[in-house]
Amino acid sequence: MTYGRVVHAVDRTLSGRQLASLLTPPPEGRFGYRELARAVREALLDGRVALRVRLPAERELAQVLEVSRTTVTGAYDLLRESGYALSRRGSGTWTALPDGQAPKAVGHLPGDTADEVIDLALAAPQGPRAELAEALAEAAAALPRYLAAPGYHPYGLPELRAAVAERYTARGLPTRPEQILVTTGAQQAVSLALALFGRPGDRALAESPSYTTALDAMRGRGLRVTPVPVTEGGWDSGLMEAALRQTAPRLAYLIPNFHNPTGRLMPREQGREVARAARATGTWLVVDETLADMALDVPAPEPFAAAVGAGAGEQIVSVGSLSKSCWGGLRVGWARASARVVSELARTRVTADLSGSVLDQLVAVALMRGLDPIVAARVEELRRRREALGAALARHLPEWRWAEPPGGMCLWIDLGRPVATQLAARALRHGVRVEGGARFGVDPGTHEHRLRIPYTLPEELYEPAAERLAAALEGAPGRFADPAQPEWVA
Repeated sequence: MTYGRVVHAVDRTLSGRQLASLLTPPPEGRFGYRELARAVREALLDGRVALRVRLPAERELAQVLEVSRTTVTGAYDLLRESGYALSRRGSGTWTALPDGQAPKAVGHLPGDTADEVIDLALAAPQGPRAELAEALAEAAAALPRYLAAPGYHPYGLPELRAAVAERYTARGLPTRPEQILVTTGAQQAVSLALALFGRPGDRALAESPSYTTALDAMRGRGLRVTPVPVTEGGWDSGLMEAALRQTAPRLAYLIPNFHNPTGRLMPREQGREVARAARATGTWLVVDETLADMALDVPAPEPFAAAVGAGAGEQIVSVGSLSKSCWGGLRVGWARASARVVSELARTRVTADLSGSVLDQLVAVALMRGLDPIVAARVEELRRRREALGAALARHLPEWRWAEPPGGMCLWIDLGRPVATQLAARALRHGVRVEGGARFGVDPGTHEHRLRIPYTLPEELYEPAAERLAAALEGAPGRFADPAQPEWVA
């Protein structure tokens, strides 16, 4: 894939009113051409405006903003000069990124960090040792009963399917065991849904920012992904519904319950609107709820498929796992859908993976019996760690801003400048690994002013981590000048 000044096909068009609703107005309340260009650029880097989106006609935008057409013309000229827009006669003007602005969207694998480096890139907690030890002992005692059989269970152990179904039912979504497919982690469940519903070239919809590995899976399958923004204020139902109508995607990947990385919680009525719009366009919703139990300041939400009401949930595949409540190393996840869809997912699964580990699933069965106290302890732990991280950042990096999330495992930090990739490189040399926001964007290069910092490490690590980040910033010439930023946005 190439970027910069290569001409791309335009995915969709923003109306004047849509673009105006996404722009931050200047303090004086009225746009000049420099302020308008700055606002469009910031919306693009923040992911509120996607790449390869056609901007409204100059006359239309001028009328909506109540400015002269000359103002809009000047703003579009500045955007083109700086590489944030491209034009072709007869095709209009669409959003782009300057040459060299798109960073490599390659993360690191867990475990490749040196011992002396504090890893703030991985949002994964440690396992509960006592509970895991007890569950492992219980599983080992039960294992001999299964040794006479071959050990292949492509749908998952019946006991685990029943336990997961029972938990969905208790949370307000009546579920039968045949509606559950046990998978090797939540990521396998997402990948199976993408393989079942999507073909190379099909359109898909995803939030931006979003979970990086799911985005990578969509790109790997050759899906054409349309981004819809999630900001600190949450989702824009109108924009999401417009994206569904305009592109009619085959599937949409959503994280409505403590969204990764912003931590936002989608209101119930908004979920219903999204589900209705998806049903109207025949779009399958792949709903990732791996963080749903991590409710820090609000009651734990009911499953998305329960919240949207009868009928609307028929085109939903819900995904969950034990990786956040218990331990990622267990590698036990699941998909919840209709029995027919579960059978199709299982047929897709066996082409690459005949079955999950019986021993791991027996451990999961034991953990599910005592999951509520494990979740309660995890939530309390995360509250303490969120407070410790926030306090450390406020002491050492007071210019950084974030909205405290009601749940989840991460802070979505606003650096104030699009320098996250440069900062991440310098921070590693100072002994701390961080993940720049561009890694979480549907369009590479967006969210460059953001960092995702998990609060999953022990509290005592956040003070030295913040000190190292501050040292990385302090030693930077010009506090990280943005090479793609012309003088008019300095």
